[in-house]
Amino acid sequence: MAESNPSVLRQQWQEMKASFLRGWDLLRHRGPSQIQFWFIALAVGIAAGFAAVIFRMAITWLQATVYGTPDVNRLASFAGTLPWYFVLLIPVCGGIAVGVILHFFTPDGRVRTVADVIEGAALNDGRVEKRAGIASALCSWITLSTGGSSGREGPVVHIAAMIASWVSNLLRVDGITGRDLLGCAVAAAVSASFNAPIAGALFALEVVLRHFALHAFAPIVVASAAGTVINRLTFGDVTEFRLPGNGALQFYLELPAFLILGLVCGLVAVLMMRALFWSEDIANTVQKRLNLPHWLRPAVAGLMLGALAIGFPHIIGVGYETTSLALTGELVLREALVFAVLKVVAVSITLGGRMGGGVFSPSLMLGALTGLAFGLIATGLLPTVSGSETLYALAGMGAVAAAVLGAPISTTLIVFELTGDWQTGLAVMVSVSLSTALASRLVDRSLFLTQLERRNVHLAAGPQAYLLAMFRVQGVMRRPTDDGAADEAACVAMIEQGLYVQTTATLETALPLFDRSGVAFLPVVTLTGEDDAPVLQGALFHLDALKAYNRALAATAEEEHS
Repeated sequence: MAESNPSVLRQQWQEMKASFLRGWDLLRHRGPSQIQFWFIALAVGIAAGFAAVIFRMAITWLQATVYGTPDVNRLASFAGTLPWYFVLLIPVCGGIAVGVILHFFTPDGRVRTVADVIEGAALNDGRVEKRAGIASALCSWITLSTGGSSGREGPVVHIAAMIASWVSNLLRVDGITGRDLLGCAVAAAVSASFNAPIAGALFALEVVLRHFALHAFAPIVVASAAGTVINRLTFGDVTEFRLPGNGALQFYLELPAFLILGLVCGLVAVLMMRALFWSEDIANTVQKRLNLPHWLRPAVAGLMLGALAIGFPHIIGVGYETTSLALTGELVLREALVFAVLKVVAVSITLGGRMGGGVFSPSLMLGALTGLAFGLIATGLLPTVSGSETLYALAGMGAVAAAVLGAPISTTLIVFELTGDWQTGLAVMVSVSLSTALASRLVDRSLFLTQLERRNVHLAAGPQAYLLAMFRVQGVMRRPTDDGAADEAACVAMIEQGLYVQTTATLETALPLFDRSGVAFLPVVTLTGEDDAPVLQGALFHLDALKAYNRALAATAEEEHS
């Protein structure tokens, strides 16, 4: 009996090992459908939530240290009392620091944003860059603390994405699970940053993953709840903005005004996005013509911001103080219009100068100012049938932000959660729907997707457009030694005619060539030099390319509908 114990123990050990391996395989490949994955989602959510809270507290500490203000929530008012040279030099110093960091730690001198997270979800199995991401987080922290006119949600989302990428690499999970982990981290970060659990979960689904698959919903909600708990334990259960209690919608008579407001906000959002793109292009042109070093570009932007802040300190930082003034109706029409124009200029300088930060908070401020200006005009023209102008500010805040982000659902909810006002939902929903419908026709659906389109990353049109760019010709081609390989003499003849593709090309390049030429296969070559002849490596068959594309489409459809 005693002699059989070792064999029994070995058998039990083999069974335990096999069970563990089966569980590990389920975790890697079918994780979202397993309860175990929810615990991982919870851990990722807690980590991302703490990262968001720490980032927010770090901005508060550095702002208070640099500007010497006792209350960072009233930074704009306090900055107006400082010596002019102080207001001018702080953004310049911040810009120099940002430029040096980007020069040494990023290959292109560009701060990573939400657009890069969306690209990572679609094209890189839910992973993002880490080295450049850490540098971008530092740059955004410095920018937001030293007068940069941007928001904190972009850096927070990318920080969360880095946490998810680290966990995904540690567990060696596949693309579906990696994307779900990314969604969990983003949801928790947004929830922890804004105390908005519902909007945080929907933002991850609507903006980052760009689908509402059921398998991703439960873990993302778990992570979002974790982020919210961390926020409330740190800051208490309070909303970002406090509204006056007189915002009442004069239902039938006033509703058309909110339809018009939605169209106005859609145009304002498009103007803001166009201004960001123009500033980027202009800055690139000026930098090239003046041969300006990359590391000086943020410093020049800081100088321009500092000069603008001397007369208009409200442009400094996130801008919650000015947004609150708009939502409470404490600005006159002239102030609302001037502040709105200057905010667009300041955000364009900040992001065009590659200083860092996001666009959500500036969009909220611009929307609140636009809505207030519209409301002051509307209530002045028809005072007997109009409600409060602050209701227009609230609706405008959601409408501009939704159009910029291309996220009508999550933005509508985040406006409610930021203000705690759920009684004016109809006005906000109407304005948001019209603004996003209009803006999405004038840009590639959103600021983020348009940014990617400008980099030749085609995500706006859906998987049918970007999946082709994921397949290298080298991975689909048949080599000369493979079964069914192309005739070598025919390949040589086609190469002489200039009809071939390189091994580094993608199906996005190859399939249109098939359509134009009508051939069954294309030679695949490598080019060793300008004067050297192409070296044949194999052939890409049209049928093989279409099969790879169809399999990718089927896998994407399965993920989005599971």
